[in-house]
Amino acid sequence: MAILRTVATLATATTTTAVAAFAFSSSSSFTSKSHQPKSQNLSFFSSQSLSLLYSNKSPLVKNFSNPPSALPMDAPTSDHKNTSQGDQGLPELLTEYMVDMKCEGCVDAVKQKLQTVTGVKNVEVDLSNQVVRILGSSPLKTMTEALEQTGRKARLVGQGVPEDFLVSAAVAEFKGPDVFGVVRLAQVNMELARIEANFSGLSPGKHGWSINEFGDLTKGAVSTGRVYNPKIEGSAKEPLGDLGTVVADEKGEAFFSGVKEMLRVADLIGRSIVVYGTEDKSDSGVTAAVIARSAGVGENYKKICACDGTIIWESSSNDFVASKV
Repeated sequence: MAILRTVATLATATTTTAVAAFAFSSSSSFTSKSHQPKSQNLSFFSSQSLSLLYSNKSPLVKNFSNPPSALPMDAPTSDHKNTSQGDQGLPELLTEYMVDMKCEGCVDAVKQKLQTVTGVKNVEVDLSNQVVRILGSSPLKTMTEALEQTGRKARLVGQGVPEDFLVSAAVAEFKGPDVFGVVRLAQVNMELARIEANFSGLSPGKHGWSINEFGDLTKGAVSTGRVYNPKIEGSAKEPLGDLGTVVADEKGEAFFSGVKEMLRVADLIGRSIVVYGTEDKSDSGVTAAVIARSAGVGENYKKICACDGTIIWESSSNDFVASKV
């Protein structure tokens, strides 16, 4: 009997050890898979093109525990261009458009035009999905105009980098009645975000603008709270959400492209962007828009509007005025 009890005990221990080992192996396998970069939507973009992006990442910050001070968007420094028309020194991103293409001739025309744009490093086209993917540092406004010059309809559908960011891009749309425009934010890496904006309907001159705490527009800009300013070690005295100024021309139009250090796009969803009547951000602001999540790379190949069945190319230009850039 003693021998039988010993054998039973050894069998039970062996079974328990095997089950534990299997559980550990399964857990390890699941963990490693769940942290792999999202690459399932990048099949037609070559590994050579992606390597170009990674090899040219901006080496601004390598240790997040001791980051540099955040630069105000309009700080006049020797290596940081900050005018509202600035388009130099932007970090590279992947940008996706849906373009109305019918044949290989359309593909060649689109590629040839985009390859003449300063800042565009590589262009690849998926004719079957009517998708054009562009790698480079050129502003959205410039690329959009180049595509339109080919005589084909184009709609921006995604922007970002092929990293495992929960949220890689965001947008705030200003839909009038006086000020129209769009602000787009894209996460370049965990310490840097790229910002592009265009406005119309502003009074000529300088206008302050900022990311504010709340997306409450019940009272317009008044109910959006203070300028967004999370506590970040080593950050500058200016609030992180202070975006500096944009300059409207005599037509009331303003364009901006630049970067902002330490800005996390995922933390901005549901907040707001406010534009002020002057450079003074102590007033209530003249207009505001809520920041919403925008499609990243490979996330938005829709051709039909689910609400009314309208094909994207059948939509009128007025439907895209606020999102022109």
